Amino acid sequence: MPMILANGLQVEYTQTGTGADLLLLHSLLTELSVFEQVLRSLAASRRVTCINLPGYGASEPAGFISVADYADHVARTMDALQLPETTDVFGNGFGAFVALELAIRHGARLARLLVADTAATFPDPARLPFRGMAEKVRANGIQAVLDTAIARMFPAQFQAAHPDVVARRKAMLAPANAECFARACLALAALDLRPQLGGIRNPTLVLCGALDQTTPPALAQEVARAIRGALYREISGSGHCPMLEQPEALVTELDAFLGSPV
Repeated sequence: MPMILANGLQVEYTQTGTGADLLLLHSLLTELSVFEQVLRSLAASRRVTCINLPGYGASEPAGFISVADYADHVARTMDALQLPETTDVFGNGFGAFVALELAIRHGARLARLLVADTAATFPDPARLPFRGMAEKVRANGIQAVLDTAIARMFPAQFQAAHPDVVARRKAMLAPANAECFARACLALAALDLRPQLGGIRNPTLVLCGALDQTTPPALAQEVARAIRGALYREISGSGHCPMLEQPEALVTELDAFLGSPV
């Protein structure tokens, strides 16, 4: 896959299709290949760019300590790729948190904001698993948390029905840089976007899998309520990864929102 330099960091990316620009940001537990099932449909009338965040795929690791750091990196990457200010941005999971920070810090750099399976902040008990994963990864590498990662990503019924998807996701996550992963976990544990969400002015769609246990619907609804004019939609039968669990439903929701007037 091609690489581009953004403020001294090598960033791996793909671009597919032609037309209006759409940037896709992956979650903590995946990398850009997670969008493969929806890419053809989304790129039918758009130019879709996917990037690997630092430490994922061939993207160079970075010492980021906050989600805001990632958002600034994405803004610089958009500049390096010469993506216009009319670019729409979709993020899932960690990528959704990054997209929210991008809109807060660089709102004029994008058009529509689309986020799936996210929250304004995590309740105290929900912060502990992120800290636990960071500790395990630093001590024993990514392999130590692969089973935990899959359990956070997919409901048990989906795992049982799709062992091939589970195996591929583990294989694709395993090479991620352990320190980058740990820092991202700690960044999520410390995050609180509640004071800033009301300042977002980008047209916003908030999606959530009805079965998501990592960022359940109640947390995603809080995000939608905090952003003026935001729409909230729930994806039935999906947990934390709608691109793999309910790809057709996800594309339908994205197409409908992206087809509406800005």
